[in-house]
Amino acid sequence: MEQVSTAATTRSKRSSVTRLTKSSKILKVITKAIKDKKGENIIQLDLRRLPEAVTDFLIVCEGGSHVQVKAIANHIEQQVKEVIGELPYKHEGQQTGQWVLIDYVNVVVHVMHPEARKFYRLEELWSDGVAEEM
Repeated sequence: MEQVSTAATTRSKRSSVTRLTKSSKILKVITKAIKDKKGENIIQLDLRRLPEAVTDFLIVCEGGSHVQVKAIANHIEQQVKEVIGELPYKHEGQQTGQWVLIDYVNVVVHVMHPEARKFYRLEELWSDGVAEEM
């Protein structure tokens, strides 16, 4: 019986390490892509300790115009696909350019117009997470 629980614990540790390594790679690529397109006010929230969180990491940034918001979002998707080979699970908001959400399951990115970001205040909503400015 003890061997089974040890094997399960080892498997659990391995999968969490693999998930963290993959998430950290995606985080780096996303942050670089945002900076490439001159995205501003980049905040990374670590939500792994929050049981109600639907993702491990949340990245919020802004673009100064609707065109820039779309350009940042497109560049993120392109770079993550090119460097890591990962496609988003879902993306929304490309049409309006006010707020684009890109969901990579363990990492969710919000590219927002400054007015939308002030209105929705996502950082305050998830303030229990550990925030890091990039």
